[in-house]
Amino acid sequence: MVTQSLSARLAAGAIAAFVLAAPLHASEQGADLQPREGWAVHASIKDYPTLLADLKAAVRDHNMGVVTEAGPTDAAAARGITIPGNRVVGVFANDYAVQILDLSTAAMIEAPIRFYVTEGDDGTATLSYKTPSHVFAPYVPEAGEKLAAVAEQLDGVFGAIATAALRD
Repeated sequence: MVTQSLSARLAAGAIAAFVLAAPLHASEQGADLQPREGWAVHASIKDYPTLLADLKAAVRDHNMGVVTEAGPTDAAAARGITIPGNRVVGVFANDYAVQILDLSTAAMIEAPIRFYVTEGDDGTATLSYKTPSHVFAPYVPEAGEKLAAVAEQLDGVFGAIATAALRD
């Protein structure tokens, strides 16, 4: 087992914080994401903090877990830089992890699957994510159609989470 020294972990953490806190270019700020292949992009009338809170509640309500969170907004604010709200929320559940690992060890690199909450200049937020079937598609040729079926189940779960989070 490879272990990192404390200084190496601190350096890696500092680099990650710097990258996350880097200001976005004006064209990347806000909730101006456009639909693209394999993505679900949902504009909302909710503000950023509300949509983020509602997403986390919807994740819990659908028996999934928030596994990771990252975003540059708070780190930038600590540096005196104001940028629109921007948060990536990694979501998964152990029962899906076990199923996928049984089919493809390589495919698990894709977990957790991430939701992306972005704040627009008008104060509203957008909820986006890559669909699980798109994320796991490259592994289906080696893992088989059972992986495609699990990914389709996850498509339904992620769609239901998004619908619940976006509900007024």
